[in-house]
Amino acid sequence: MNRWDSSAPIRYPDPDVRILDKRFAKIVLGNAAIHRIATDFAFTEGPVWFGDGRYLLFSDIPNDQILRWDETTGGISVFRSPSHYANGNTRDRQGRLLTCEHDTQRLTRTEYDGTVVVLADKWEGMKLTAPNDVVVKSDNTIWFTDNGAGTRGNYLGHTAPQDMPFRVYRLDPATGVMSIAIDDMARPNGLCFSPDESRLYVVDTPHDRPKSTRVYDMVDGGTRAVNGRTFFDGDGWADGIRCDVEGNVWAGLSGGEGEDGVGIFAPDGTLIGRILLPERCANLCFGGQKRNRLFMAASQSVYALYVETQGAVGG
Repeated sequence: MNRWDSSAPIRYPDPDVRILDKRFAKIVLGNAAIHRIATDFAFTEGPVWFGDGRYLLFSDIPNDQILRWDETTGGISVFRSPSHYANGNTRDRQGRLLTCEHDTQRLTRTEYDGTVVVLADKWEGMKLTAPNDVVVKSDNTIWFTDNGAGTRGNYLGHTAPQDMPFRVYRLDPATGVMSIAIDDMARPNGLCFSPDESRLYVVDTPHDRPKSTRVYDMVDGGTRAVNGRTFFDGDGWADGIRCDVEGNVWAGLSGGEGEDGVGIFAPDGTLIGRILLPERCANLCFGGQKRNRLFMAASQSVYALYVETQGAVGG
């Protein structure tokens, strides 16, 4: 029986939460199941939790909307339409929404009063190729990937020439100064910092080469990322990633039928657990009242699972 086509309850422990290493055993709850909390979208991405309002925002890119899921009622409403084909979202350290917009090829911030401010849309006078995902460090600097996903076709944005290399940028919103953080990747995608911010993880998703997730050391007071190397490859390819407070990397994976979902990697790169979903998982975040609920944006649906860890701040 397909659990997703049935209203029957799931017998604990959930068989689609797989322990591959004892380090994951302490994170798994034996009496928590994966729930599909919303469905019937085109391509979900960019989940971000707003604990002060107990709601989740997420993008439905082709439908040009940011949607809102209410934890208290389970209801879905439109938060922003049009969203300019928004993809990745996060919050800055002041709680404001940061959004990567594909169609406008810019990074924006939504102020407390709802005003949308453009933070970045050019590099040395040339339009960005289309910001994709974004995270924020404790020093308030914003790190985002620019990989052209929104300018390859009309489904996720529009068609435009690639005039610049794909990169990771660092933006200081206090000064407006933007710099190139990483320029040695083919197509940087999801990214996250380790809890102590000594490491930056970035997914590389080229179309014509093997995909991998890389890790960089942060130096010079956390202003530069150096010594890039493979953190993991194989085990399906990752898209969006986030760290928990123990330094494990949670990756939305596309592994093929029966393998799609989330992979959990220890700080040494070992795959310690899997959460299997019936759809490719593009991105994820932690939320809930205790920041111990994993939200997974997976193709046409959004899923949630309680776990015995919490998300690191900044993602």
